[in-house]
Amino acid sequence: MNIEVNGIARTVDDAKSSMTLLSFLREELALKGTKNGCGIGSCGTCTVLVDMKPVRSCVTPLAKCEGKKILTIEGMASADGTLHPIQQAFIDAGAIQCGFCTPGMVLNARALLHKNPSPEREEIRAAFKNVLCRCTGYQQIIDAVELASKRMKQP
Repeated sequence: MNIEVNGIARTVDDAKSSMTLLSFLREELALKGTKNGCGIGSCGTCTVLVDMKPVRSCVTPLAKCEGKKILTIEGMASADGTLHPIQQAFIDAGAIQCGFCTPGMVLNARALLHKNPSPEREEIRAAFKNVLCRCTGYQQIIDAVELASKRMKQP
C-alpha cells in the first residue's frame, strides 16, 4: 500500500494496513504531534488532513488512506523551520494555551482556509464546532483563523 505523509511517499507493509491512521503516524513514523484525545472520534484532537480534508485519525483505518496525501502538524512548517502563517497566527492570537488540541485545531483551520480563504466568523465557528478545546473558549481560535486568513492573502 502506498501513501504520502507530509510530502514523502511511503510504502506500507500490508500487515500494518489494519492499524488506525493515528497509530501508524505515532508508532511507525514517530510523528507525535498528532494527539490521541478520546480514541473514539469525538473530540477532534487527532485531526489530520487526508487530501486536504480533516479526518479523525483515531478512527480512520490506515487501509482507507491508500493513494492519499496526509498532512500532519509536522508537515505544516517550511523546510527551514519557518512556521506556516496559520501556526504563527495561533501563537500571536494566544490560541495555543495548553497545546494539546492545537495540532488538530491548526489542521482544521488549514482545511477551512483551503476551502474558503475568507471565511466569516460564523463559518469559522461552525468549522470548529466538533473540535474540543478546554482552555481557550474558542475566541482566540476564531481570532487566529481570521488573522491567518488576512496574512495568507498578503503578498
